[in-house]
Amino acid sequence: MDVEHFWDLMEQARDRAADGTDPTDATDASEATDATDAEAIARQATALLAAHEPRQILDAQQILWDLMAASYQAPLWAAAYLVNGGCSDDGFDYFRGWLITQGRTTFERVVADADQLAELPVVRAAAAELLELECEETLGIAWNAYRTATGTELPGGSFTINYPALDAAWNFDFEDHGRIAAHLPRIAALCLD
Repeated sequence: MDVEHFWDLMEQARDRAADGTDPTDATDASEATDATDAEAIARQATALLAAHEPRQILDAQQILWDLMAASYQAPLWAAAYLVNGGCSDDGFDYFRGWLITQGRTTFERVVADADQLAELPVVRAAAAELLELECEETLGIAWNAYRTATGTELPGGSFTINYPALDAAWNFDFEDHGRIAAHLPRIAALCLD
């Protein structure tokens, strides 16, 4: 598995979630799930990944954590803080898990410019309804797929995480709305009004 295949799998999961095809849900399938329902997307990704060879699942685990490291950025953390009304270390992991479920184009656009979050309809809706955007379940996609495929846990040491240092220019209290607005004007306008 490579990055292209991983993102293709996530897109398939998004499509299946939008169709309401949830392999773990016994409710009426006629109630289609919104394609932005991160938990449903993560469940679909797990089911799709479980059909792969164990080596590919291990590769997917590393790719997932490489994406988590690539998105470990102070501007994105500040944006998540505004969108979710606060954001702890774990909360930032879950927010980035949600971001991965939104697909490659959205992920790459937002990682390149965190203020782009303000342009996403799902973020606008969440801000209007004071909903948090997070998906802890994304972090377990490969763990759960591997367990389903093999009946065993992922082997220890099967992936590495190398988070970059956060930009020191962002080392300020994210409650400082003036500084946040100067750095992330669109997110600030959306979430601080």
